[in-house]
Amino acid sequence: MTEEEFLTQYDSSVFPKPSVTVDLVLFTVRNEQLQVLLTKREQHPFRNQLALPGVFVQIAETLDEAAQRALFQKTGLQNIYMEQLYTWGNVQRDPRMRIISVSYYALVPEMQIPEPEREKFFPVEKILSFPEIAFDHREMIAYGRERIRNKVNYSDIAFSLLPEEFTLPQLQKIYEILLGQPLYKANFRKKIADKLQPTEKFTSGHQHRPSRIYRKKVSS
Repeated sequence: MTEEEFLTQYDSSVFPKPSVTVDLVLFTVRNEQLQVLLTKREQHPFRNQLALPGVFVQIAETLDEAAQRALFQKTGLQNIYMEQLYTWGNVQRDPRMRIISVSYYALVPEMQIPEPEREKFFPVEKILSFPEIAFDHREMIAYGRERIRNKVNYSDIAFSLLPEEFTLPQLQKIYEILLGQPLYKANFRKKIADKLQPTEKFTSGHQHRPSRIYRKKVSS
């Protein structure tokens, strides 16, 4: 039997078919806190509880395409930093049926979030102690925060939460929020120096000493 013949006769109904979803852990820094996007569920299960935005993966789309679709449908955002986080396969994680979720985390500067959506962001520290979070989404949020903390020191993901131009105090504050700890200014600036491109611009300095404005250095 050839492979073509085998595939023609193959009966896929022999095996059960679990559904697959993509859940999006979208982080921003707002009010000097790491915050995450949550929506209130309008239907059962977990009606009226907070949940991460998500979609069912369609037959003809990849996981990445489903994640991008979820991002755009739920927020109107496109082309922001996004990365696959983890696959959640607990048999009882969804009371409706067997559903496997592939979570993605994404980072967006607050100023890029449409105004009506900003009020849907909640402080991560508060949410992790909040009892009414649907499904296993609390675990997804916690896992996403830990992924960021582990990655921020060896990657450039912190810049994904900043505008194109920024000051060194703004950059250091983002690092401190993501790491959950204060940093020594001199050590931080030495460590980050090779990632920065200074501009000829300065802040106005009405209340403080003017600060030089920087950009992230483009890799050659």
